[in-house]
Amino acid sequence: MFEPLVATIITAGARSVTGARSLWLGCTPEPVQRIYFANHSSHGDFVLLWASLPPALRKLTRPVAGADYWQSSPLRRYIINRVFNGVLVDRQRKAPDANPLQPMLEALENGDSLIIFPEGTRNLEDGLLPFKSGLYHLAKSYPHAELVPVWIANLNRVMPKGRVLPLPLLCTTSFGTPLQLGNDELKEQFLLRSREALLALAPEQH
Repeated sequence: MFEPLVATIITAGARSVTGARSLWLGCTPEPVQRIYFANHSSHGDFVLLWASLPPALRKLTRPVAGADYWQSSPLRRYIINRVFNGVLVDRQRKAPDANPLQPMLEALENGDSLIIFPEGTRNLEDGLLPFKSGLYHLAKSYPHAELVPVWIANLNRVMPKGRVLPLPLLCTTSFGTPLQLGNDELKEQFLLRSREALLALAPEQH
């Protein structure tokens, strides 16, 4: 089985190119079930976040990714399925009656932690796009998992869109204080509060 070796090479490469630092500002790297939600500016976001976790947590944590992108070539299928054990979601809703959250709910039920990007798509500008409702529905359906905001800084500059080779810039992943959905909290309130908690971790806010 070559997958552990491939994972080691990918994580070592990601940390080497980015000089990645993990800042645990509001929580500690404990082996508890979590939903890590982060800003999204690059296809490498989940790789860097996953690489920023201690090895024991990587084994418990699965990135959520779009099936349309990661199933488009044999190499991508191998990486997402065999190396990262990713949770693939149907962003194109080919089956209109299917619940797009079902693969994530099944992973949570299995005891896995998740990495998700609530903006729903890559944001090539500064700041954050409005959050999609998926984070709210996951928090409501599976309240046992901690919701941890993670700000990924500088990765969009390391590998900007259209660039073949990465630029060697320092990146950080800042892990914030876990959130919980309030008993009577409305979806719009929760999504706004979650977005603000993530924005508060951005380096320009400090």
